[in-house]
Amino acid sequence: MNIDRIERDLYELAKFGFNEQDKGIYRQGLTEVDMQARRWLLAKFTALGMQAHLDGVGNVCGRYVPSKPRNVAEQPAVLIGSHLDSVPAGGMFDGTLGVIAGLEVVRVIQEQNIPINRPIEIIGTSEEEGRFGGMLGAQALTGNLTLEWLESAQDPSGERLKDALEACGFDLQQALHAKRDPKTIRAFLELHIEQGPVLELERQAVGVVDGISGVFKWLIKFVGKADHAGTAPMHMRSDAFMGVADFAHELSRIIDEDGSEYTRLTIGRVELKPGFAHTIPGEAHFTLVGRDMDHAVMKAVADACNKVLSSIARKHNLKFAYEQLSWLEPRHFSDDLVSHVLRNAKAANLDFIKMPSGAGHDCQFFADLVPTALIFVKSVGGISHAPDEWSHWDDIEQGANLLAQTAIELCLEAD
Repeated sequence: MNIDRIERDLYELAKFGFNEQDKGIYRQGLTEVDMQARRWLLAKFTALGMQAHLDGVGNVCGRYVPSKPRNVAEQPAVLIGSHLDSVPAGGMFDGTLGVIAGLEVVRVIQEQNIPINRPIEIIGTSEEEGRFGGMLGAQALTGNLTLEWLESAQDPSGERLKDALEACGFDLQQALHAKRDPKTIRAFLELHIEQGPVLELERQAVGVVDGISGVFKWLIKFVGKADHAGTAPMHMRSDAFMGVADFAHELSRIIDEDGSEYTRLTIGRVELKPGFAHTIPGEAHFTLVGRDMDHAVMKAVADACNKVLSSIARKHNLKFAYEQLSWLEPRHFSDDLVSHVLRNAKAANLDFIKMPSGAGHDCQFFADLVPTALIFVKSVGGISHAPDEWSHWDDIEQGANLLAQTAIELCLEAD
């Protein structure tokens, strides 16, 4: 793999949405700057003689089929994919590394005249980061979209997904028809930065991922009584915020008693009402996100959270309710394909470990349908979703070479 070309392409792609003031990238899904980046990638595919198109949700799909042997086009393809969109003020590697590395794999196959026996496809997926809920492109490709959801989804500003798709030249029926037949896919591979500190702490360049944590998201509400902060005695209050504070203090104990080493619990957003400095909060609305690699552990942790919240509500004379916004099951990747990647990493004498992923990725939607593998590259300081996001080029080269070796070996199989 030519690391200089990978570096050049990543910097070129980073220009789309780059902000000079904070040095972040603003390329949210289904915006004009996002579509500019997609057209750029489409041109790259076309320049390599690939069959290239945008599907019904904006996935950029490039398919390379050599002219010989004649039946190659009929074989299940090896797919390499990741996302092109960014969070606001994001970094230059998140998602894009996997797409650009896939592009380089095709170049290597062409330049070295490698006689592959099946097609290889590179996909820049659409709206992974969550403007409208996340992983739109991967869900479309795997048949996880419904017309009801497409019609109701909105971004935080209130813009409808339906309108954003139409502004980009797509419609809802096209979105539903983006589904791929799993029989046409040999495997799905994704290269991604780790976005966490583990590889750096372990002094490893590459992680071979064996699965992705399941995630549940709750919206929780404590209702007490708003009152004057100066006149209401402490023992007579129904302070909704005290419920949040007590629950936050209990998270570590819940994990110790009911979780595992992979359990994560996070209160990411808190809103107090009426939100005035001299008024005791009468309501507290907050989110809870839980993660683990095992369904049974997720269920035990969720049940424990429910019990603790109920107990805290009674303690502070509060009413308590929660809404489960989502529940995504853990995804475990193909043992055979993960073992294949591990063998290649060992044979190449790479600095690697096997590890789970705590964050979600496009590949998780393919895991139940086709053999799937995910390769991580070390993130400096564990930083991601920020302008300071960085990975060293020699680590990227190790990850890209591992991706290429695995993809090419799969393409050389003879059915």
